[in-house]
Amino acid sequence: MTVQRIDVIRPAELSPADLELWSELRASTAPEANPFMSPEFCQAVGRVRPGARVAVVRQDGEPAGFFPFERGRWGRGRAIGLGVSDCQGAVLRPGVVVDPHELLRASSLSVWEFNHLEGGQDLFLPFATGRFASPVIDLADGYAGYERLLRAGSRTFLKATRAQERRLSRQAGPLRFTFDERDPQVLRTLMAWKSAQYRRTGRRDRFAQEWIGNLVRILATTQAPSCSGLLSVLYADGRPVAAHFGLRSRTVLSCWFPAYDRDFATFSPGRVLYLRMIEAAAAAGIDMLDLGRGDAAYKDSLKTRELIVHEGALLRAGTGAALHWLSHEPPRAVRGFVRERPQLKAAALRTLTAFGRMRDRRP
Repeated sequence: MTVQRIDVIRPAELSPADLELWSELRASTAPEANPFMSPEFCQAVGRVRPGARVAVVRQDGEPAGFFPFERGRWGRGRAIGLGVSDCQGAVLRPGVVVDPHELLRASSLSVWEFNHLEGGQDLFLPFATGRFASPVIDLADGYAGYERLLRAGSRTFLKATRAQERRLSRQAGPLRFTFDERDPQVLRTLMAWKSAQYRRTGRRDRFAQEWIGNLVRILATTQAPSCSGLLSVLYADGRPVAAHFGLRSRTVLSCWFPAYDRDFATFSPGRVLYLRMIEAAAAAGIDMLDLGRGDAAYKDSLKTRELIVHEGALLRAGTGAALHWLSHEPPRAVRGFVRERPQLKAAALRTLTAFGRMRDRRP
């Protein structure tokens, strides 16, 4: 008879054998081994978020699965790195059966919230309340194969971007692209650009939260097969004009923080950067770029297909579950109402942009 036990530990307490098994399970069970589901990402979050934990599922004394999460007050739990993580769930050995409510009980949680649950997470999919498209770029046939698809489906986008690339080179100086930049000053520049973009568009500045900035700096120095920080930069005459920081595994590059210098906005440097980055990713053996959940015209032009991610919450009777419902369900219903009505959605985006402009004008 199989005996199952669930132990809860801090990410730093994962043993070398645990880390190896976790990485092996992801490589063998996930069609797209997204680096946000790696043990290295979990451990990096553990260094900046004191509530980070891992529930280790053991069968007959041997580890058989891992459930990373963050625990807050009143047993309110959330996916590890919620707010910046683009892929969430549990990592289980095939055939392992776990009762999700027992998993919460063992983790001292009354609720576990997720907003980027990956497909195939059958343990949690029954508790999803929304599903969203996450556009991706397939590179299994190399960059040449991808460019053929781009010419067929987004020929105008490709032609315009190449023309902007030539204009940028003529007017700003010779272009140079670095796929894996290690200069921390350039990373700081990117974060400053991104903060300004958040404010300009009326959105919450993620880098105003200290833990997010610290997490990015930690991941920038992380180098592991299942999770490495990757800073890609486009230079014009030696000056950075666009940059992107993301995470990569052996086969997946998860796009995360793209931004550019507004002084060069008329040249579309962000689009030029993406084409250079896609080509370099294909040459590096990456099979897929995950552009992440969210609407953007450039994503629609670049994508080859879409993955589906889910949001929702698993609840167990308790104070934390009641607080979660009160604070999340009414706003979620409103967001869903707006999303399903394009005119309301467009009006909301215009309001955010106007608010961002007013905020930037304040002394």
